[in-house]
Amino acid sequence: MPKPDLSRFYPLNIAVLTVSDSRNTNNDSSGDLLCQLLQSADHQLVARSLLPNNKYQLRAALSQWIASDNIQVVLINGGTGFHHTNCTVEALTPLLDTPVPGFGELFRQLSFNQLGSAAMQSGALAGLANGTLLFAMPGSGGACTLAMQQLILPQLDSKTGPCNFVAHVKGNFVAHVKNSPSQSCGA
Repeated sequence: MPKPDLSRFYPLNIAVLTVSDSRNTNNDSSGDLLCQLLQSADHQLVARSLLPNNKYQLRAALSQWIASDNIQVVLINGGTGFHHTNCTVEALTPLLDTPVPGFGELFRQLSFNQLGSAAMQSGALAGLANGTLLFAMPGSGGACTLAMQQLILPQLDSKTGPCNFVAHVKGNFVAHVKNSPSQSCGA
C-alpha cells in the first residue's frame, strides 16, 4: 500500500449551527463569521441552521447531522454561557461518544487572558459522535474567532503535527491519514 501524502490538505464538510433566542438569518454575525473562516481555510460549508435555546430541537438537528454521511464537523455557536435559558451543553453532551475535554479547557485558558475570571462561565466543549467532530463555543464574534483561529482550524488541517482530528472524522480519506501514527495521536 502506498504511503499517504501527509503534505496534502483534506477539505472537510462542515455544518454551522447558531443557537440564539435573539438572532435571525439577517443578523447572525457569528454564524457568518464561522462560515467565512471555514471557507477561507478551504473547507466546505454543507449545512447551516439557526435554532432557539431548546435542547430537544437542538438534539434533533444535531442528531440528523451526526447521522449524515456528508457532515464531518459541526460548529455550534451560542447557548454555552452560564444563563438560565442556555442549553447547548445539556443538548450536546448526551449525544457525544467521546468527549474532547482539552478543547473546553484550552478555550477557557485562552479566554482567561482576555476576560479574567469570567472565562470560567463558558461551557465550551467538543467531542466525537459517529465520526462527526462537534465544537460548541460562545456566540460572540471574539469567542468564535479565538476558537477557530487558535484551536479548531489548526486541528482540522491534516498537515498539523504531531496530530490532528482529520484522521478521526468519517470520510473516504480517513484510512489513508490513519496509516500515519505521526498525524493521528493515539489512533
